[in-house]
Amino acid sequence: MKVAVDAMGGDHAPEVVVQGALKAASEWGMDIILVGDRDLIDKKLGSNQGMTTIEVHHCGEMINMDEPPLKAVRHKKDASVVVAFDLLKKGKVDAVVSAGNSGATLAAAIFALGRVEGIERPALPGILPSENGNVILIDVGANVDCRPDHLFQFGIMADAFAKTYMAMTNPRVGLLSIGVEGGKGNEQVRVAHDLFKNSPLNFVGNVEGRDIFTGQVQVIVCDGFVGNVALKLSEGMAEATAKMLKENMMRSFAGKAGLFIGRRAFQRSTERLDYAEYGGAPILGIKGVGIVCHGGSSVKAIKNAIRMADDYAKSDFKDRISRQIVEYQQSVA
Repeated sequence: MKVAVDAMGGDHAPEVVVQGALKAASEWGMDIILVGDRDLIDKKLGSNQGMTTIEVHHCGEMINMDEPPLKAVRHKKDASVVVAFDLLKKGKVDAVVSAGNSGATLAAAIFALGRVEGIERPALPGILPSENGNVILIDVGANVDCRPDHLFQFGIMADAFAKTYMAMTNPRVGLLSIGVEGGKGNEQVRVAHDLFKNSPLNFVGNVEGRDIFTGQVQVIVCDGFVGNVALKLSEGMAEATAKMLKENMMRSFAGKAGLFIGRRAFQRSTERLDYAEYGGAPILGIKGVGIVCHGGSSVKAIKNAIRMADDYAKSDFKDRISRQIVEYQQSVA
């Protein structure tokens, strides 16, 4: 597998992106193409320029984080993220990773690759830790305004993703709402509830925000506005909790001793809550593999996103999701 990495995308590009690619190449021997300004990339590669598993594909433009996604993708044909997906379209790479403008990444992916048949809105799944394994939250930012049938499509894609990539067996699917009763929520959620209820999915009904981390359900469906807020709230809470816990324990000798004794358990817990462990989110519903990372991704996050892209490209997810979409949509027709 060969992965194209948008070297110019992200708050700390190209420095962090190049370093993440170098780690992925050195630790796992991955073949990587860094797409972007050759001069800038070569400076960051330094003495690693001769590394056989890393290539540089030059392009002269980039899309900034604050640019309108559709307009930028249409007019900047030589932008790094656009060129990266063009390489995928032409079969020169097997996947694309970008920490740049997420809207532009999504648009470039759709324009270059197209949607999976039956899917109107590709979506982003967030992988969150829970008391009982991982939980998939979908959508976490690709679609701010959605119809009920879009939510149903998100559920189908997440179910296929859970079974194929996450190796989950018959995952329990919940619809995020303000109450567990079927009649709770806005019109979008109430109509979507009926679509899920009449489908072959293992739908358990509505779930509330506090259920995200219990692990009682493996897939939680919502629109991209709610999902993005929930995801970033979770990340902020995890970081703040770890910081406050450490600060409080450092205020006394007993606390310091406890922190020293339990440092490995503390480290394991913080790692479980660290989004960088997963790297990014795959774009579900496109005819290819694209991984979207946080704009502020660390070297570790970029490295793990590249690994995710490689693993995801090796799975049969694209074929399976197509079959499942047809099967499930026929059941509610």
